[in-house]
Order: sequence, then C-alpha cells, then structure tokens
Amino acid sequence: MDTVMEIQIDGDETLLTEAQQQVMDLENRLSVTKDGSEVSKLNSAKICRFSEDSTEILTGALQVCTDTDGALDISIYPVLKEWGFTTGEYKVPDEETIEDLLSDVDYSQVQVAVRDDGQADVVIPENMEIDLGSVVKGYTSQMLADYFAENGVDSALINLGGNVQCIGRKTNGNPWKIAIKSPFTDSKTGILGVLEAEDVSIITSGGYERYFEEDGQMYWHILDPATGHPAKNGLVSVSIIGTDGLKGDGLSTSLFVKGLDAASDYWREHQDFDAIFVTDDEQVYITEGVAEKFQLSQEYADFDLKVINK
Repeated sequence: MDTVMEIQIDGDETLLTEAQQQVMDLENRLSVTKDGSEVSKLNSAKICRFSEDSTEILTGALQVCTDTDGALDISIYPVLKEWGFTTGEYKVPDEETIEDLLSDVDYSQVQVAVRDDGQADVVIPENMEIDLGSVVKGYTSQMLADYFAENGVDSALINLGGNVQCIGRKTNGNPWKIAIKSPFTDSKTGILGVLEAEDVSIITSGGYERYFEEDGQMYWHILDPATGHPAKNGLVSVSIIGTDGLKGDGLSTSLFVKGLDAASDYWREHQDFDAIFVTDDEQVYITEGVAEKFQLSQEYADFDLKVINK
C-alpha cells in the first residue's frame, strides 16, 4: 500500500503480528503493481477469479463510483499512469493522449459475477485497467479495527498513512484527538486543526499528497475522471469522518473531485458521514455533526470556519 502503518492498542500485543499478516495478505492480493495480485492478473488477462475479501472491496468501490456518479472511477488507472503518478516520472500528457485513454474509462463496464462462496468472476474490457488504491486503505483500517474489537480490544488507534481509525476512547476515558493535516505547503506546524473522535474513521485526501510542478503550475494526483486532468475546483483538502472506512476513503477522493457545492449537496442527501472541506481561498467548511468536535490550530485560528447544515 506504499504507506507506514502505526497501531496503538490497549490489549494483547500479539494481535499486532496477526494484524500485520492480514495487511500483507491484502496487499499481495490487491496491489496493482504486484505481478501475482488479483488486480494485476485482471488487468493483464481481463478476467480473474477474485477472493471473498477482494470481491467485497471491489463491489464496495463500484458502489461508491455509482453513488457519486463517477466522481470516483476505479478504471482511471491508465490515465494516472500517463501522468506519471504511479512511477514518479511526471509529465503533462497531450490532450489527444488523454482523450484516447478516457475512452476506456468507465467503471460501469466492470462485470462482477459473485459466486455462492463469496468469490467472484471479474471481467473488464480489453483496454481497461483498474486500481483499488482509492479505497483499500480505508477498508484495511476498518478490517483491523473489527479484528481488534472481536478480540477484546476496546481502545485503539490505527494509522495507515494518514487514514486513521479509532476504537473507543483513550484509556483515560477521553476521546481521541486526531490532527487534521494542513493542505498548505507553507504551513509551519503541518496541522490544520484537531478533531475529537471515537469509533470512527478519519480519512483525508488532498492535492498536497502527491504532485509536481511544471512551468509554474501545480499538478496533483487526484484526477477528475470526466476530464483526465487534476481536479481543480477550489478544494485543497477533504476529510471524511464515518463508520465505514472503505466508503470514507472513496468519498474523500470523489467529493474532492465534485467540489464544495456538489459535495455539500451529496452530504445533505446521505448524512451517514461528516466532512471537513478546505478551500484554496483559506476557508474551512465542516458539516454540523462535527461542529462541536473540531477546532482549528493556533496557526489557522484566523481562517473562516463555516458550518454546513442540513
């Protein structure tokens, strides 16, 4: 998953060994860059039998794609490669190349036939490649939280490269205090604010995570599937707070693509999560469910903080 895993639990620490193995098993099955993974086999042969966990992740990702009207599209991977975001060899593709690649970007063309045993036969079109990286960290952190809870852990903090999952409260009875990273590259502290949390995932996406500059312009890795270009709509960071890690991971990307107004409308229509949106003109919007739980850091105390109501 190309990320650092940090886990803090109040319980049997031998559980950490099994947790690490579960994460490695998932990565071996789902990594788009591992030759033997199910995703890699699918991209190569265009047909593959997915294991039960992989099927759950794939169908969950496709549901987010559908729910967000394609603002998330797991078949954007060839376009992402063309920009160099998968290798670090960055370039701005010509428009003809982007348009050609976009003709094969369509999550609805992924065919999933789920079997009685929970596995699935998956088929994709000839020129399509998929990547589940937009949801797999969220799913993984949720999977680990469920595993720890099932084994008697009632206080834990899981951090997968900024994807944070809380179990219960801290051992002293207080809620966890989760730092929300600043999306601004000139930040002195790197912290936008602090969120009090318990039994939720907190997942943030921002252009600052991976980008390059060319001719004075910044290009980041969050692409708009409709254009094949980096999503530029006034947002620089989106944090999703909820109880479904996979969905939260997918929404952090897709709502970034949608922009503030459409993302706010989406929240009003669903309301099974909360969100923190940061705009490029230094305004912070939070949904009403976390209005009393989030506080800007001292560095950003003069930012305009607005509450999005139902």
